[in-house]
Amino acid sequence: MSDFMYPRPQLVRDSWQSLNGSGDFAFDDERRFSSAADPIDWSRRILVPFAPEASASGIGDTGYHQSCWYRREFDIERGDDRVMLHFGAVDYSARVWVNGIFVVEHMGGHTPFSADITEALNIDGPQLVTVQAIDDPHDLAKPRGKQDWLRDPHSIWYPRTTGIWQTVWLERVASTYISVPRWTPSFEGVEIGCEVRLDGMLHDDLLVGVKIRHGNTVMAGDMYKIVGQQAIRKIALSDPGIDDSRNELLRSPERPTLLDAELTLFHNGRAIDRVTSYTALREFTINRDRLMLNGRPYPLRLVLDQGYWPDTLMTAPFDDALRRDVELAKAMGFNGVPKHQKIEDPRYPYWAGKLGLLVWEEMPSAYRLSPKAITQLVREWTEAIERDYSHPCVIVWVPFNESWGVPNLTAIQSRRNAVEALYHLTKTLDSTRPVIGNDGWEASATDILGIHDYDCDPAKLRARYEVTDPVRTLFDQRRPGGRILTLDGFPHRGQPIVLTEFGGIAFDKRATGGHTWGYSRANSEESFYNLYRSLLEVVNTTFMFSGFCYTQFADTFQEANGLLCADRTPKIPLEQISAATRNLRLEQ
Repeated sequence: MSDFMYPRPQLVRDSWQSLNGSGDFAFDDERRFSSAADPIDWSRRILVPFAPEASASGIGDTGYHQSCWYRREFDIERGDDRVMLHFGAVDYSARVWVNGIFVVEHMGGHTPFSADITEALNIDGPQLVTVQAIDDPHDLAKPRGKQDWLRDPHSIWYPRTTGIWQTVWLERVASTYISVPRWTPSFEGVEIGCEVRLDGMLHDDLLVGVKIRHGNTVMAGDMYKIVGQQAIRKIALSDPGIDDSRNELLRSPERPTLLDAELTLFHNGRAIDRVTSYTALREFTINRDRLMLNGRPYPLRLVLDQGYWPDTLMTAPFDDALRRDVELAKAMGFNGVPKHQKIEDPRYPYWAGKLGLLVWEEMPSAYRLSPKAITQLVREWTEAIERDYSHPCVIVWVPFNESWGVPNLTAIQSRRNAVEALYHLTKTLDSTRPVIGNDGWEASATDILGIHDYDCDPAKLRARYEVTDPVRTLFDQRRPGGRILTLDGFPHRGQPIVLTEFGGIAFDKRATGGHTWGYSRANSEESFYNLYRSLLEVVNTTFMFSGFCYTQFADTFQEANGLLCADRTPKIPLEQISAATRNLRLEQ
């Protein structure tokens, strides 16, 4: 990732320093070491933030590794302010020392953590940060998403990611500083809910100034008193009135309007902290059987995005690669993506928000159920929602996928309880967005009924879903994927129905000769295009569906069912994909 892109776009300060780059590295497969002072063999070098399994890291070792260590010198002067050390994500648990002093421990491979390292810094000279990452490759009870437990990737699972895989960086802050801005748009009230939380030393007479701009126009500007450690306000924007004027302010994929925000913290009239952020005026809700964007029915055209790259795995090779993925999804005619089994780098929802793409956020699954697994899942999912709550592109939360980690839902009540509990927890943490409790089948508590169906016969697909009595024929008699769609006690209550996975046509355009995998297969560009167009015609014209999600965005290792090759080269012209996605005919 580029060192010049601020890694936390919802809370930006001027004073920061990237620690990405080359550093010392060591595997510790037998877990012999437990402290930065231990005699670790620092004979290897690694390029952070790429995982040691990735070839771009300079290691490229895809074997089984229980633990690894990182060490790097850096320069920063100790001053009157505080110095924060931030990690975007370390898989799976991390322990961190600065100059031999233990500063923080974190568990959870997909969410950020920080430490105030001021007191651990040397007064002058170089500083030294040491990180231990522990990530048992055989542990199926931890949230791991698509990371394979077998030595080599198989079926729909991919290479493992161990250790640091997102940006590491330093930041200077005041002794009292803004730690969280939380934005909650209200479409009906033309308001932006603003919550500002502080950290550090607390003082009397703290005020926070909030400015919200649309382009060069100041939409709101006011000062709020800090009570305790926070200020919570609803900021009313001037209602433009008629729809033509209001639409210029509303965010949608077709008009990705963002509102810039500036937050300034004052103590006794003196500015002590200043950050920039952004929000948007938009609302994604449900009205009976339809999905609504800003009060209007909005059909979703989604493409499943795994978020992997051949040489860098879960880490984008550079920031423009994230931007390019957003641009390509839009160029192919889609208006959104589910980030599948991955909490993506926050630079992705930044670009999705800026360029106009909707995002479904899905928790990486564990595959073995235990009290420890549920505890870890709840902790990490809570952190993910906290991190991405304010991103205006995020419209749906998905804590479980295809009953992964909670098998036998039809028979075991405690596992149904887990899905229902995560659904209600998510609705408690964020009451503004729909939640799919378990996507694909065996639904219980859910706002949207997601169906996974990889039948690639367009005629059969049409016959299955163009039915006059879906409650009887679809939910009681037919079982896409061999699974019931709703659990007993949770009949379809009229929620919107979305075909959340389908397609998966494998077409190995590069003809590498290796084993490739997909749900069906095409042998030429023409057959690939014709089958894709036929499937998309069915899902676009089936009234039952409020949207669909095609599998998938790009080839991912052995999976050759992408619309793009792994290097993001289109398998057929983008204009052909786009027209088929939107069920339009290309002009001859």
